[in-house]
Amino acid sequence: MGTTRSTIGTRRTVRKTTRLAAALTAGALSLALTACGGDDDGDSGGSGGQGGGDPQTGSAVTLPRLDGESLEVAAVWTGAEQENFKKVLEEFEERTGAEVTFVPAQDPIINFLGSKIAGGAPPDVVMLPQPGAVRQAVDKGWAKPLGAEALKELGENYSQGWQDIGAVDGTRYGVYYKAANKSLIWYNAQVFENAGVSEPKTWDELLRTARTVYDSGVTPFSVGGADGWTLTDWFENVYLSQAGPEKYDQLARHEIKWTDPSVTKALTTLAEIWGKEDYVAGGASGALQTEFPASVTQTFTGGAQPKAGMVYEGDFVQVNIAETEAKVGEDAKAFPFPAVGSTAPVVSGGDAAVILEDSKAAQALATWLASPDAATIQARLGGYLSPNRNVDPSAYPNDVQRGIAEALVAAGDDFRFDMSDQAPQAFGGTPGKGEWKALQDFLKNPEDVEGTQRQLETDAAAAYGN
Repeated sequence: MGTTRSTIGTRRTVRKTTRLAAALTAGALSLALTACGGDDDGDSGGSGGQGGGDPQTGSAVTLPRLDGESLEVAAVWTGAEQENFKKVLEEFEERTGAEVTFVPAQDPIINFLGSKIAGGAPPDVVMLPQPGAVRQAVDKGWAKPLGAEALKELGENYSQGWQDIGAVDGTRYGVYYKAANKSLIWYNAQVFENAGVSEPKTWDELLRTARTVYDSGVTPFSVGGADGWTLTDWFENVYLSQAGPEKYDQLARHEIKWTDPSVTKALTTLAEIWGKEDYVAGGASGALQTEFPASVTQTFTGGAQPKAGMVYEGDFVQVNIAETEAKVGEDAKAFPFPAVGSTAPVVSGGDAAVILEDSKAAQALATWLASPDAATIQARLGGYLSPNRNVDPSAYPNDVQRGIAEALVAAGDDFRFDMSDQAPQAFGGTPGKGEWKALQDFLKNPEDVEGTQRQLETDAAAAYGN
């Protein structure tokens, strides 16, 4: 969530971003279709079918025997996301004989790792959710470079862009095992049907849709404001579409200040939703007490009278929808984040596996996580998106997820990574501080655009050191 950190799209042109938006929008438009099992012939995406069959057999990745070896893997994942990842680790255990323990981590993860390292008990591998955190781990001397086998697997399965965002100063440290399309708005299909509205394609259409949903008796939006990262994602989508990719890259590197007029415009636009108390479930105070999982489940619980009709967040929302009785593609559908400017935004995110304790076993795990075999296991479980281009699209359990995955792979290197994830963690990834806190305060008082900008700039200057 630096001017020296690894980023993708630093000098990308508007033309390339437009092409990416078109590709991802085309994939996301299929979200309106009912999820089904058809068209799974495997001819539409995988190369060589490494991930197309049963992930328990027919492996293409070579792993050493590690009988008697033990490993710890740390990540901030909880709930179904954690349980599904543990199944991937279990298969690694079966193939190598190693014993792997999952260690629940807390945000900010760099602070968590610092305490573990100070106590002499660092995990062997950590899943870092920000490129900024990867650089911090390298700068602190914690991260270890990927070995030859992991690099080989990475080179065979990932586009250059996804390889590069796991690198620092040309050395590769991270395997981006998990990706996210963070430019989707999910909606309760029954609410939309009852209100007589269709999927909006522009911001103005979204505002009209929200008004119609409100008039039908349902609060338009659910916002997980207790988790500040959801608010940064809202801002990034509005800003990328409205200000454009070049400004986005400049703000991500703090080459322009948060007091810039482009930020003023984006916050003012956000206030068109956040500033309408009746448009947010529970109002601002309620949203600030709502954690992300609850923001999803309350949108798809209660049939045609849920607490809200829409919720913004990435493809991983499906994991939380699965906790309700709603079916993705039928009761729960999604549309691309509407265009605020001339082009719809496309923001991506992800989690990188980084080795802290260099060993044969840790390098083998990084190699495993870079393989289509590992990604295919979790893809079949749903609520997961891999940037691995050799995962057969048929591994994804429904048309919704399949379309998002195919669009991500088709985009290649043309994507914008989550802005806050590129920032120093003190600014873009710490609960109660920096951007998270400033946007929570803005949600509480959307009229204070100028004050919010001043606070954002003060916090950013301190974190970036400029």
